[in-house]
Amino acid sequence: MMGSPGPNEHETVGAYALGILDDAEATAFEVHLATCEWCAQQLDELAGMEPMLAALADLPGSGTPAIGESLSAKPSPRVVNKLVDEVAERRAQKRRRSFYMVAAAAALIVGGPFAAMAASGGDSGGDAPRTLAASPAKTQFDALDDKVTATDPTTDVSATVAMQEKDWGTEAILELSNVKGPLKCSLIAVGKNGERETLSSWQVPAWGYGLPDAKTEKAKNPLYIGGGAAQAPNEIDHFEVMTFDGKKLVQVDA
Repeated sequence: MMGSPGPNEHETVGAYALGILDDAEATAFEVHLATCEWCAQQLDELAGMEPMLAALADLPGSGTPAIGESLSAKPSPRVVNKLVDEVAERRAQKRRRSFYMVAAAAALIVGGPFAAMAASGGDSGGDAPRTLAASPAKTQFDALDDKVTATDPTTDVSATVAMQEKDWGTEAILELSNVKGPLKCSLIAVGKNGERETLSSWQVPAWGYGLPDAKTEKAKNPLYIGGGAAQAPNEIDHFEVMTFDGKKLVQVDA
């Protein structure tokens, strides 16, 4: 593995980036640079630092000549290293900020309104329930007026689908209760023309959702999950909650 260069080489990288080496020193460093990946990387990090040379005049005790005076008087190694380290740290901070912005954008995409939102927040395996206010799907569900509800007489599973027409089709939020796990399920919109469209899929954990006699809050809370259909609301005949093995848990007329 490539090791870090010694202090003298580090100082030379900074001085070379600042353009304050004489011809002989610059030539010697360039020979070294051709075989040193570490110095090449550092030089790339520090590229464009020449305009910051003016800042040397403002550093207390630097003894650096003001801009316009001869640059043959080099700043001390302490000053060079301080400036190099400061610029490198600022650029590292900029890269970290860019990374966090990308990560935040990805989180918004993955955790958007079409993601599964269990009100209990128990999917992670923790015992602490999440408040209902923390679920975007629950908030959207409450905000929509167009809701239809049904309970299957055989499975006793209850479902309410809240709908809203969109330019692209139908946004739907499902509230699912009295369902025991473990199960893998899908919400399916069935069109009046018989077309079937899966809006979303999820896994019911072993403790289930919306069980009134459950011993834990996460099992008592229903599941709220959002999805979208290309069909308009007036094109949908009904919704089905189906298990992956083809069992219908509940059907809700649109």
